Amino acid sequence: MLDLRNKKVLVVGLGSSGMACAELLHEEGAIVFATDSGDGQEVREHAGMLKKKDIETETGRHTEGFIRQAELMVLSPGVPRDGFPVKYALDNAIPVISEIELGFQFCKAPIVAITGTNGKSTVVTLLGKVFRAAGKDHVVLGNIGTPFCSGVKALKKKSVCILEVSSFQLEWIVDFKPHISCILNVTDDHLERYRGFDDYVEAKLKICANQGKNDHLVLNYDDKKLRTVKIKSKVKPFYYSRKEVVEGVFIKNKNVILKNADMDKTIARLDKISLPGDHNIENILAVIAMSNLMGIGKGPILKAIEGYRPLSHRIETITIINGIEFIDDSKATNVDAAKRAIESINKRIVLIAGGRDKGGNYALVESSLVEKVKKMVIIGEAAPILEKAFENKVPMEKCDSLQAATRRAFEIADAGEAVLLSPMCSSFDMFKDYKERGSVFQRTIIQIKNKAGS
Repeated sequence: MLDLRNKKVLVVGLGSSGMACAELLHEEGAIVFATDSGDGQEVREHAGMLKKKDIETETGRHTEGFIRQAELMVLSPGVPRDGFPVKYALDNAIPVISEIELGFQFCKAPIVAITGTNGKSTVVTLLGKVFRAAGKDHVVLGNIGTPFCSGVKALKKKSVCILEVSSFQLEWIVDFKPHISCILNVTDDHLERYRGFDDYVEAKLKICANQGKNDHLVLNYDDKKLRTVKIKSKVKPFYYSRKEVVEGVFIKNKNVILKNADMDKTIARLDKISLPGDHNIENILAVIAMSNLMGIGKGPILKAIEGYRPLSHRIETITIINGIEFIDDSKATNVDAAKRAIESINKRIVLIAGGRDKGGNYALVESSLVEKVKKMVIIGEAAPILEKAFENKVPMEKCDSLQAATRRAFEIADAGEAVLLSPMCSSFDMFKDYKERGSVFQRTIIQIKNKAGS
């Protein structure tokens, strides 16, 4: 455990994660100060809250004079690795850690940590439901909503911390060591931040860097990169697969089978799984694998799986208007997520896509578009990039806003088809986050429905 008493600690970033860090550090007796290059409403509100605790803040900039007093720097996930605070810290031998590293230093409970390009929140939420059904004391924290540092002090040794972790949070770990780690998949994402795909994969692999032979690493065998990746720690992989028989969890004759050195038994049948898409089958297999490794039996797993419904903004059917299904998949902020959504829908699609480009490989979704998409309605900064990527592949037209795109998509679609918002891009050119983007889409749908019913 870190001894933080009277230690000068700089928190970089004043979002929810940075606030959680600052409050934990203050509680532990550190001399805390915080900086954020932004100056929006949330940042100002958080800065005001910290000032009431006599925590010095700097907003709208990062200055050398403010940073140089630090003996330790704690980074929020959104802070870029090549940003001024990080460069200054590295040049001046100031130790740098992430929010999850700080939280780990005070965590008494075993950690089940999940990362991956897509599916993290679904898996973390479903795993929490399994633990609840099994009557196991647990807390769900991390990238899903409640920062690790906000909930870590309430954890007891008998608890289990189910933690959603992003690659950004893993970049600056030191001792962070979950008892079970899981990497769901690795596909092109955040390439505007990383030097390339392999650099992104290396960030994800840090989740198991400190694990030992008594810990567990759960990997998706169907992801070729994960199947062949070299694990540098002593942890032994435990696989799950939708396509192959593996030592772990797999599907055979529409049965979900658990196979290890001690057993070979059926856990569930595919016809009992209501979540749409092959990607959600993979998510459920991951949950079964982790539940088994934590000693949870078949009953609680089945109870949680059979009653589970998709999270908001993830291939979520909102309504049907004049026979046209409206589906909100705003969380699809990368190409692979959109591809999975398109492939899960068994009807022709009018696709709304676009936002802020993240450097993904759009060729990966081309065949799915050609097969399923009637027309694309594109929006945002990435519209010219999408036009170039899919020129002569699928019909496209551009709209200036998501509201206009939603209305236009409704005009294009026929009964028996779907209007799908699955952007392939981040939301930050037009919205605060994917949730706000999805909410705007849903409000526009309600307006269309009211007008159609009038």
